[in-house]
Amino acid sequence: MAAKILMKNAKFAEEEFAGAIDCFKCVSINGDNPACDDPFHNNYTAEIYESPCMGGRKDRNGLFPATACIKMAGQYQNGTKITVRGCALDSGSLTIDTEIIRMSHCGAFYFDGK
Repeated sequence: MAAKILMKNAKFAEEEFAGAIDCFKCVSINGDNPACDDPFHNNYTAEIYESPCMGGRKDRNGLFPATACIKMAGQYQNGTKITVRGCALDSGSLTIDTEIIRMSHCGAFYFDGK
């Protein structure tokens, strides 16, 4: 009997929180947004906190509940530093190279065409 109750409660918790991930969404270029930069302290402002965080899916219209929070940090060739925080979700495609949350990233990337 106790096992059945535990399973019911676990299922309820799964349904309640399954699609609800919260993430910080922001961009900082050369430190112009200290709340977004490293070292990261989430006590600056609630303005960059998105709850729930929604993201796009490959080949689908609309936004969907995100499954991962992401952070990208880099430097343009001219020395300008950039930090981007956001959220993403797995689109379920068979190609890992287009799924940002399924692979480890190290190297160059483009942001806003730069």
